[in-house]
Amino acid sequence: GNKSQDSGIAEMEELPVPHNIKISNITCDSFKISWEMDAKSKDRITHYFIDLNKKENKNSNKFKHKDVPTKLVAKAVPLPMTVRGHWFLSPRTEYTVAVQTASKQVDGDYVVSEWSEIIEFCTADYSKVHLTQLLEKAEVIAGRMLKLSVFYRNQHKEYFDYTREHHGNAMQPSVKDNSGSHGSPISGKLEGIFFSCNTEFNTGKPPQDSPYGRYRFEIAAEKLFNPNTNLYFGDFYCMYTAYHYVILVIAPVGSPGDEFCKQRLPQLNIKDNKFLTCDEEDGVMVYHHAQDVILEVIYTDPVDLSLGTVAEITGHQLMSLSTANAKKDPSCKTCNISVGR
Repeated sequence: GNKSQDSGIAEMEELPVPHNIKISNITCDSFKISWEMDAKSKDRITHYFIDLNKKENKNSNKFKHKDVPTKLVAKAVPLPMTVRGHWFLSPRTEYTVAVQTASKQVDGDYVVSEWSEIIEFCTADYSKVHLTQLLEKAEVIAGRMLKLSVFYRNQHKEYFDYTREHHGNAMQPSVKDNSGSHGSPISGKLEGIFFSCNTEFNTGKPPQDSPYGRYRFEIAAEKLFNPNTNLYFGDFYCMYTAYHYVILVIAPVGSPGDEFCKQRLPQLNIKDNKFLTCDEEDGVMVYHHAQDVILEVIYTDPVDLSLGTVAEITGHQLMSLSTANAKKDPSCKTCNISVGR
């Protein structure tokens, strides 16, 4: 006959398997999860087991967070349930998740259901709240302000020749690479042209060295940055070095770049901030930049070469200073915030 009757133990009904899993309210380090399950045996569920894994890609760091458990044991709370912080979720990262229901027994062991299907989702970029935290950290180390008069952009001769021949003399915005903070909402999305504005302490002029090519386009500061432009804070990072980078975005008021930034980035007062200011003194525009960070300025509209000058620089090409697709140091206390890495 039936074994369980013979032994006098009633066989437990199987626990319902979660199905139709829904992920919502995704941020850079949290999400809400809900699912459906059969009513049968539902009252026996005491816990949920959630298995969350980074979707492995070929380039991912295999050793990261190996010590962090991927299974979350959660008390059976009403759904949707919010998951945050348990795994130091990283922003803009693909994850897989599966769920099982569980019933804790008197002896402390669990009876569990089958695993649900596995579903995938991607965490979000840093929100304005997170970027404001980064901004506040950057302000702490910005240092005193030095005067500047020009923005400049270094490139190879071929770049400027191509601009003249194929773009009617106007440098074109291109999509920002993935350097900087992993959660940055501008990486891979914002289109702009990179400029530098740091000056040498002793000369007040741009440095003669550059990692980006021997030719330099120089343009008077007021042609790019003035009361008709908005200024936004974009990122703060370092690359395992002593110096730190701050990315700022200058966008002509009402331009597509301005609309993009307005929704995603903290806006700065152009006359009064710790990084880059533009103010009028005796009818003349005066410009200052922070001394202790390296500013990378993204201008979001095309820029005609006729507005400035192109000339060869006399210094070296320091490749080591290039920030192309540079990875942020996740362990630096100065430029990381405590949300998803």
